[in-house]
Amino acid sequence: MRQRSRRRIMRATVELVDQRGYAGTTLTDIAERAGLARGLLSYYFDGKRLLMQSATHRMMHQALSSALDELAPDAAPEDRLARAIDAVLSLAMEHPRVMRSHLALILDPDTGAFVQDPEQQRLGSILQGLLRDWGAPDPSAEHAVLRSALMGGCIGVLLPGAELPLAPIRADLFRRYDLPWHLGRPPQPLPPERERPPARG
Repeated sequence: MRQRSRRRIMRATVELVDQRGYAGTTLTDIAERAGLARGLLSYYFDGKRLLMQSATHRMMHQALSSALDELAPDAAPEDRLARAIDAVLSLAMEHPRVMRSHLALILDPDTGAFVQDPEQQRLGSILQGLLRDWGAPDPSAEHAVLRSALMGGCIGVLLPGAELPLAPIRADLFRRYDLPWHLGRPPQPLPPERERPPARG
């Protein structure tokens, strides 16, 4: 019952922030959407900010797990890592308000802090396993680098007034891990550098 209630609260949080944004969503709104008493939110989560982080980590964990489940059990490590990178980056396109709110909260020096809650730990465990299979000598350290790169990629896609296309961000990440462009779910048929016209001499 406890886990089911927590999942309902986190799902309601993502749905409402997707629609109204973080500032426009109250804990009372979330409780009503989840069909639970307002007091239960405070029992399960220490404030709106921590709830938002947990809800986003759960969304990321679910997206990653679903993307990997679509692959064959014997899929190559490169296939699995490519699919994982695309799953996380695609959330910036599919849930921009949620991802923008999440990043803003953890980057705010006054209120922000990176919370390693159970959902984040599940997400991190999957990514570390993928990096281990890929051949990273230190999967834990490489996970920290990949996590930062994915966050930076999402910021690049979501930065108001200075948004970057997804393709070059993805291309940089794929080059880092020596992943062919066609793996995963490419946002366009060819990598960006292949589509540029040749320079004139």
